[in-house]
Amino acid sequence: MKARKTPKTIVGRKEQVDFPELGLYAIDAKIDTGAYSTAIHAHKIWTEEIDGEEVLNFELLDPDNPLYRKTIIRTRSFYRKKVRSSNGRIEKRFIIKTKMILGGRKRKADVSLTNRGKMRYPVLVGRKVLKNGFLVDVSKTNVIQKKK
Repeated sequence: MKARKTPKTIVGRKEQVDFPELGLYAIDAKIDTGAYSTAIHAHKIWTEEIDGEEVLNFELLDPDNPLYRKTIIRTRSFYRKKVRSSNGRIEKRFIIKTKMILGGRKRKADVSLTNRGKMRYPVLVGRKVLKNGFLVDVSKTNVIQKKK
């Protein structure tokens, strides 16, 4: 059997993650092995056509969140995908690819933009990100912060 080169990082059911390309750092996230993909709360999401190309515009988080910056993020690099939400409904979401840092490990992640305003955490990290290099200990929270 082949030995792992680097040990797996243990994370709790709640951790803080960074999205450096989006200018977000130390944002609370629910670690959810039951979810396949990663999602982030977007306050507003809309598209417009610029120079004949569709451009995705969005604002992250809600105005009452201390990390909210009222910054419109624009990208031409996105796609749409059908995603089954936590309530079982299938919804069409915009997906962006961005760098995410969890426990010091950098990952390029496909992140869906959705309204998580009624959820406890603005970010949900799914098993697609977790599958290579992480172990989840659901009895703990903020394991990564304690190591720093």
